[in-house]
Amino acid sequence: MRLLRANLLTQILIAFVIAITLGIIFGESIEIIAPLGDLFLRLINFIIAPLVLATLVIGVASIGDIRSLGRVGSKTVGFYLITTAIAIIIGLGLAFLISPGEGLSLDTAVTEEVEVNESEGVIQTLLNIVPENPFTALTQGEMLQIIFFAIFIGLAITVVGKKADPVHRFFDGFAEIMFWITGVIMRFAPIGILGLVAPIIGEYGASVLLPLLKVILAVAIACLLHAIIVYSSSIKVFSGMNPFTFFKGITPAAVVAFSTASSAGTLPVTMKNTQENLGVSNKISSFVLPLGATINMDGTAIYQGVAVMFIAQFYGLELSLMQILTVVLMTVLASIGTAGVPGAGMIMLAMVLASIGLPLEGIALIAGIDRILDMFRTTVNIVGDASASVVVAGTEGEFKERSAVIDSENEAKRKI
Repeated sequence: MRLLRANLLTQILIAFVIAITLGIIFGESIEIIAPLGDLFLRLINFIIAPLVLATLVIGVASIGDIRSLGRVGSKTVGFYLITTAIAIIIGLGLAFLISPGEGLSLDTAVTEEVEVNESEGVIQTLLNIVPENPFTALTQGEMLQIIFFAIFIGLAITVVGKKADPVHRFFDGFAEIMFWITGVIMRFAPIGILGLVAPIIGEYGASVLLPLLKVILAVAIACLLHAIIVYSSSIKVFSGMNPFTFFKGITPAAVVAFSTASSAGTLPVTMKNTQENLGVSNKISSFVLPLGATINMDGTAIYQGVAVMFIAQFYGLELSLMQILTVVLMTVLASIGTAGVPGAGMIMLAMVLASIGLPLEGIALIAGIDRILDMFRTTVNIVGDASASVVVAGTEGEFKERSAVIDSENEAKRKI
């Protein structure tokens, strides 16, 4: 009973360990439980298209009229999207260098069954993002076309205004329905992981788990590099703040994020730190930080990059330049719609894998260490939110509170 009451991540981790044990004990005969994994993959595929459509429409519409938000809104959204793109590139690059999925001997029959979408050229790839029939895109699961369709609906809702309220309410309710269905599916995740991992271990042995240590290392290093390089340089250039001052000021929120792996739960601490420790005005922090909790997923983007490269290497496949660019574009656009969804990392990874034709079965291996990876990516997400507030405040001259903090500190030093 206590096991059933445990949180989802604990259940997935326990299921992962049980799957490894069963795979080692029973060998290839454990294939009998494979249908459980197949069912879970079908459920994942079943929810992807409607979930993306509903959540992304609401995500874009909730941003509001960009023109009315003015410079602050544009700078905030731009910063989040650019840093997310950089994050996915760092994740892909570091995973390429570390190569966590290489060195595994897979059966050639398995490799032959996996087909990666071939590139049709830059122009044709861009044209393919625009759906000729959005309903066909929905039925066929064309993720980039669905995202394109959803973004335009969200923007149209904002521009049309009051007359579009019924449509807004429809998608809002539809999104809530999708959230509920997703929650139900994710409750089945431990059983699905059991059905996916055990047959893999039974067929290939426990040696397939060794690369997971490299996956954790790749994600940790990529997160550290992103924070040091991207956030530090942005803060220094756009606000003039010393990066050491920034990281010292946001450390309490980062610790809470790492411990809880919850961006929403850390938001109050993040707002307190940015206002009191970093001196960002309430006007800026109250807008930038909640918006960041919705659309900023730098840490998750790093995770996506590492996971995609790991799965491709695991199956002995090489991604073309256009496929890598598709991963980058897919991650940036999908980050708007998947934030705050239970199991967002796993659902988002499934969307990215589907967009370039990589097998969804690779999710099972990543899911077993998802809790550890979630701690790293949530921390980066929170630090990224705070850095955005500092950058926007610096460009908008909204550092009056920070000046008072600095003056107070200097006065205290003089007295000492």
